Amino acid sequence: MRYIVILLSILLLHGCSFKEAPVMKEYSFVVPSVSPVSHARYRNKILKVSYPIALSEKQTDDMYYSYSLSERGAYLNSRWANNVGRMLQGTVIQVLSEAKLFKVVVPFSSDVEENMRLESTVFDFSHHVRGEASYAVVSIQFTLMNAETGKLVKARRFSYREPTTTTNAKGYAEATNRIIVKLSHDLIEWLR
Repeated sequence: MRYIVILLSILLLHGCSFKEAPVMKEYSFVVPSVSPVSHARYRNKILKVSYPIALSEKQTDDMYYSYSLSERGAYLNSRWANNVGRMLQGTVIQVLSEAKLFKVVVPFSSDVEENMRLESTVFDFSHHVRGEASYAVVSIQFTLMNAETGKLVKARRFSYREPTTTTNAKGYAEATNRIIVKLSHDLIEWLR
């Protein structure tokens, strides 16, 4: 009897060890390519792009979803390839550099002395599922500051809601990338 219990325990443990964990899927932003602009007000200025500040949730590599205003969560088997704040900051730097709106665009950690500073506040960056409707939501406020005087040059909140083709993380990532393209072009036009 004792041997049967041991044998059954070994088989049970052996069977558990062969279960495969679900594969973690990572998604990234697709940085849109942009053309240099012909006229730029700040072409001779150096711009530092600050790390975004998030108001409602932590900026991690988690992909957040919500079913209502009070019910939120993070996907277990899907995540962003990097911290959302880093990806946003990197995307803004790359897009503004390609657009040639400024003499140079650098991250806030750079030792270069800047003339202008671009700060951002993230109000929402998540997947909203409401019954049959599903959409990616991005809401960010950008603030352009004159670093030499400390005065506000201008500020604007950009808010987008893009329908998803599926209610899972893949549909959310695809819709978010469509938003990133729109945001990039709108940001260039606003800073022009």
